[in-house]
Amino acid sequence: MVLADLGRRLNAAFLSLNRAPVVDEKVLDTTLKEITAALLEADVNVKLVASLRQKVKIKVKAALDASDKSKDSNRKTLMQKVVFDELVHLVDPGVEPYKPKKGQPNVIMAVGLQGNGKTTTCTKLAVYYQKRGFKSSIVCADTFRAGAFDQTRQSATKAKVAYFGSYTETDPVVIAAQGVAKFKKERFDVIIVDTSGRHKQESELFQEMVQISAAVKPNMTVLILDASIGQAAEAHSRAFKESADFGAIIVTKMDGHAKGGGAISAVAATKTPIIFLGVGEHLYDLDRFSPQPFISKLLGLGDMQGLMEHMQDLAQQNPDKQKEMAKKLEEGKLSIRDWREQIQNVMNMGPISKIASMIPGLPQELLAGSDEEGSLRMRRMIYITDSMSSKELDSDGSLFWETGKDGKPVGLTWRVTRVAKGSGTSVREVEELLCQYRMMAHMAKQAGGKNGWLQAMQKMQNVAGGRGRGANGMPTPAQIQAMQRAMPPGMLQQMQRQLRSGGGMQEMMKAMMQGQGDQFDMEEMQSK
Repeated sequence: MVLADLGRRLNAAFLSLNRAPVVDEKVLDTTLKEITAALLEADVNVKLVASLRQKVKIKVKAALDASDKSKDSNRKTLMQKVVFDELVHLVDPGVEPYKPKKGQPNVIMAVGLQGNGKTTTCTKLAVYYQKRGFKSSIVCADTFRAGAFDQTRQSATKAKVAYFGSYTETDPVVIAAQGVAKFKKERFDVIIVDTSGRHKQESELFQEMVQISAAVKPNMTVLILDASIGQAAEAHSRAFKESADFGAIIVTKMDGHAKGGGAISAVAATKTPIIFLGVGEHLYDLDRFSPQPFISKLLGLGDMQGLMEHMQDLAQQNPDKQKEMAKKLEEGKLSIRDWREQIQNVMNMGPISKIASMIPGLPQELLAGSDEEGSLRMRRMIYITDSMSSKELDSDGSLFWETGKDGKPVGLTWRVTRVAKGSGTSVREVEELLCQYRMMAHMAKQAGGKNGWLQAMQKMQNVAGGRGRGANGMPTPAQIQAMQRAMPPGMLQQMQRQLRSGGGMQEMMKAMMQGQGDQFDMEEMQSK
């Protein structure tokens, strides 16, 4: 995805700024030059880039003249904040889109040129709202394109979404009116009307849109735009705005071309909010667009708010199971079956790189190109657990190990060979899975109970006043100080030692995963 390349280039510009011993006008010009070059390569309009450069330069120079020259760290922070704010302003029209409400019919009409992905996006949108508890439906009012209703029927059936259309009726206005009336009577919350597209901006298309709009009276009209048209998105959106008066935009095909930045910034210039980005071909490849988190992820600053929302959506799909799992973790108990469910939850969250981009400070290069590899590894772990019996799944893994007099594992039982043969994997893979499970089980043991760090973290969060109140769901400095005061004695010093030792985040995670007292060395086990 080319936006990831833009993010890397912007990060490199900030890295150069952080390395500069003194922040002066020369450093400012060099940083701005790198940032503007990156934006222009991402096909952002040259006028918007020039405006951004001018605004940043004026604001930073004014601040540099007013501040104390000795505080270079403050100047770097100030410059980064100004650039961040201006980038957010670049993609933020400052207009709030319509938000569907439960318990009432919300009619959404999709318009756009042919080939922009309207029909696929309508199904994705229905799935998105259905996952969040809305009763969703689709009305296919596209009578111009051959096979449009067949496509809607197939994708809606696959997504388990209600749909309406006709093979005999040729008037799209009649179909739209009948479909909306039907679903309103059946008390559907979200009714998405898919309209016809054309190869070019023809007067008949706009006339048809106006007629359908008058018939169904939509709460929101959404323009579906293909990102590959780049800066031309502005002219397209303006033309549609004059006829359909849409209230929001969905930009599709954002997963692999050079003009995504141009489409997003050009659309923002029309003062119409983008609500979603289409980032793939699958039904769940629709990302909610919010300017500040979008720029935050682009710059590698993460999106904690988005990550929490993503996890809450997963929890809402099966709340009883989540409560049961939370209770087990509080007690410090984790069976192989529980661990398998957690692996499946991670797989349901989407591509690993997508989740990684939401975590602040995690180097994106670390997981670059590893989505397919990571997904395959997790699937093989599921295959291994599928070959285990119910007794083995509900155990703590001790059935697979032969133990010595001191109670520590000394070898593997016959069960490991049986599971390896049954799952089509190797004994080594089964052994690695058991070692990983044991580490997680020990981590759960340390986390649970009255003296576990899960309770300590809960206490720290309560002291800080709940969720982060800062930008993008992050804790404010006051909240961080309150959490530090509530930290168990020695915990902060231990974390600082780990970071200073050079291992960084990996060493901290290793320290959290390792037990005290009954840890074992995986390599030592494999050599036996």
